[in-house]
Amino acid sequence: MTTSALPAPGPAALAVERADALLDAAFGQRLNPMRHLGALGFFFFWICCASGIWIYVGFDTSALGARESLAAMDRGDWPLGAFARALHRYSADAVVAVTALHLVRELARRHYAAFRRFAWLTGLFALALMLLAGINGYWLAWDQLAQWSLTATIEWFDVLPVFDGSLARNVIDGGQVNDRFFSLLTFLHIGLPLGMLAAMWAHVQRVSPARTSPPRDLAWGSAAMLAALSLARPISLMPAADLAFLPSRIPLDWFFLFPHPVMAWLGPDGLWTVVAAFFALLAALPWATRVPRAPAARVNLDNCNGCARCFADCPYDAVVMVPRTDSRHHPRQAEVDPLLCAGCGVCTGACPSSTPFRRDEVLATGIDMPSAAIGELRARLEARTVALEGGPRIVVFGCRWGAATDALESRSTAAIEFLCAAMAPPSFVEYALRAGADGVLVAACREGDCEFRTGDAIVAARVAGERRPALRPSVPRERVRLAHAGRSDHAALRRELDDFRAALSRLGPRAADHPSLPKRQEIRHG
Repeated sequence: MTTSALPAPGPAALAVERADALLDAAFGQRLNPMRHLGALGFFFFWICCASGIWIYVGFDTSALGARESLAAMDRGDWPLGAFARALHRYSADAVVAVTALHLVRELARRHYAAFRRFAWLTGLFALALMLLAGINGYWLAWDQLAQWSLTATIEWFDVLPVFDGSLARNVIDGGQVNDRFFSLLTFLHIGLPLGMLAAMWAHVQRVSPARTSPPRDLAWGSAAMLAALSLARPISLMPAADLAFLPSRIPLDWFFLFPHPVMAWLGPDGLWTVVAAFFALLAALPWATRVPRAPAARVNLDNCNGCARCFADCPYDAVVMVPRTDSRHHPRQAEVDPLLCAGCGVCTGACPSSTPFRRDEVLATGIDMPSAAIGELRARLEARTVALEGGPRIVVFGCRWGAATDALESRSTAAIEFLCAAMAPPSFVEYALRAGADGVLVAACREGDCEFRTGDAIVAARVAGERRPALRPSVPRERVRLAHAGRSDHAALRRELDDFRAALSRLGPRAADHPSLPKRQEIRHG
C-alpha cells in the first residue's frame, strides 16, 4: 500500500464533527439535517418559488398599487395570501440559513479544490445571486422598509464609476419610482432567481447522482416547521413609502438586509471592499490550498468488459464509456478523466474483475487505483487472515476517511484499509470468510456523510444484495456487519467491534482452527 497518511482534522473540521454527533443523537444519522444542507437548499428554494408564484398572481405590479395589493392579501382578500407571504419570506430565510451552513461546513472540511473546484465556484455565484434576489424582493412591497433598502442599495452602487451618482439623482432625488421603474424591479425579482436556479443546476452537474431532495421525513418535517411559523408569525407591512420622509425605525431582516447596516458603519466604499475581498478569497481557495487526494483511477483494457458498472457508481462523473480502442469484441470501454476523478476507488469496488477468487497470482482488475491496487489489498487480506488466532477471528474493512481501523489490529482482528469503504468488492467479504475469518466488519463513514458523497450508501446496498456487484445470498449475513463511523468515532467503532465479537462467540467458529485460503476460480467476462 502506498497511500499517504491523512492530515489530522483541523479545529473547524472537529467542530463540524462534534455538531454532527449532537444532531445524530437527536435525528439519527440518516435524517441529520447537517448532512442534507444542499438538498434542503433546493427544497426551500422550490417552496419559495411556489409561494412567490401564488403571490404574484394577486400582485399589482404598479408603484401605487403594489403595497395595497399586499395589504389586501393580509386582510384575506386573496386566498391564502397572508400565509403565502409569510411562507415566501421564511422559506427565503431558510435558503440563506442552510446555504450559509453548507458553505461553512464545506469550507471546514476543505471541500473546494481539485475535482470539487467547479462546484465550489458555481456555488459562490449562486450565493451572490441569492442575496441580490432577496434584497430586491423587499423593494416590491414599496413600504418604508422597501424605501430604506432601495435607497441604501442605490447609494452603494452609486459609488461605482459607471454610475457616478446618477442612480440617486434620477431615482431617489428625482422621485422616479414610477410604474416603469417598478416593472424593472419586478423583472429583476423574476430574473435573478432564474439565474440562481441556473447556477444551482451547474453546481450539481459534476456529481452523480445529485442529491437535490432531502429524505421524505426530513422534507415533511421542514415543510411543517415553515408552515407553523408562517401561521404563528405572519408578515406585516410598514407604512407606504414616501421619498420625502426617512423612517427612524426599521424591522431588519438580518438574513438578507445585513449589508445595509454594514454600509452605515463602513460606508459604501468599505462595503465594496469587504464584499470583493470575501468573494475573491473564497474564489481563490481552490488554487491556494493543497488538498490530499489519491491519484486518478486507471483502466486496464485486458480486464475491462465494458459493463459500465464503474460509470454507474462514480460519484463525480469521472468515468465515461467510449468506443473500444483495442481488438476485443466488447463494444465499449471505460475511460477516466483525471481532472474529475476523486481517487476514491468506488469504481474498483464496482468492477466484476475485482473478485479475489481469480486465479491470477497478482490480481489485476478492469479499473484500479495506483495508490491502493486491488491486488495488493488481496495479498494483505490473505496474509492477515491466515495469521489470525484466538477468539472469534474478525476481518475489518475500513475506510481511509472514516474511523481509523489500524488501532483495532490484534491477534484475532485484521484491519484492511481501503480508500473508501465502497472500494471493497462484496466478494472480498466472502473471500475473507472462506479464508477462515469468523466474521467481517465493514466500517463505512457515517450515513450520508461519505467523503465521496455516496460511498456509504453504495456499500450498504451491495452488502444488502440490492446493488451489483452484490454480496451473494449464500454468504451468512449474521457473520457480516456494517458499521457507520466518522474519523472521530474510534471509541464507537471499538464498541461495535466488541459487540460483534460477542455475537460471533454465541454463533461459534465457522472455520477450522487452521484455515487454508479458498480455492480461486477462473472468472470469465461476458
